[in-house]
Amino acid sequence: MERRTLLGRLNWQLGEVIDTQTETARSKSLILAVPEWMGHKAGQHVDIRLTAEDGYQAQRSYSIASPPEDTERIILTIERLEDGEVSPYLVDELRIGDKIELRGPIGGYFVWETQMGGPLLLVAGGSGIVPLMAMLRHRKRAKSNIPTRLLYSSRSYEDIIYREELDRLVTDGNMLEVVHTLTRTQPPGWTGYHRRIDAGLLGEVAWNPQKHPLAFICGPTQFVETAATELLSFGYEPNRIKTERFGPSGGI
Repeated sequence: MERRTLLGRLNWQLGEVIDTQTETARSKSLILAVPEWMGHKAGQHVDIRLTAEDGYQAQRSYSIASPPEDTERIILTIERLEDGEVSPYLVDELRIGDKIELRGPIGGYFVWETQMGGPLLLVAGGSGIVPLMAMLRHRKRAKSNIPTRLLYSSRSYEDIIYREELDRLVTDGNMLEVVHTLTRTQPPGWTGYHRRIDAGLLGEVAWNPQKHPLAFICGPTQFVETAATELLSFGYEPNRIKTERFGPSGGI
């Protein structure tokens, strides 16, 4: 009911593509100028609506990748789904200067602000990194030293979204650790994890529950359910585990 009420107050508006950034072979970031943007919190999302010439409409939700400190633009990182109605157009066809309908920001549960504290555990599967990246970018812009660990599961090294930026954030030396696991293929010399996230992997990476950590998990449904269940079994407090899930994506 609260979600429907909120959406009733949000109007569809046009966002103009002012730049794009290829992230992986299947994902791209769209930088949008949204003149009437009302601001957002790290972890929120927007609805995107496409309308065909015959009037047919398709609508999907996408997480916001940019930090709240960016007030004049938003960034959406889209992963192309081969059988998708919306993502192939956004990734392959949209060009600088094009405009798309959107409404938002939406969501108040899966959000993080620096005043919420930590330690912070972020667990991402595939494109589930997007709202968590907004949190990391917010953390950086706020010059926060809240102890933070990101556990990120990808199919391969080439499929790691924001790979270079994550490396840069770690080298900043502000209490951020990033741990990757590659579930399908690994490059020569890879010394990181190479399996799906399970109890053993989480046990090695997650904060001790006695520190009362705050956890955010985002990815495919089964991935999220597995990670959340294991954290609960470790003794994490249920009200300090926030989850967001999307459709199936094999091999994460």
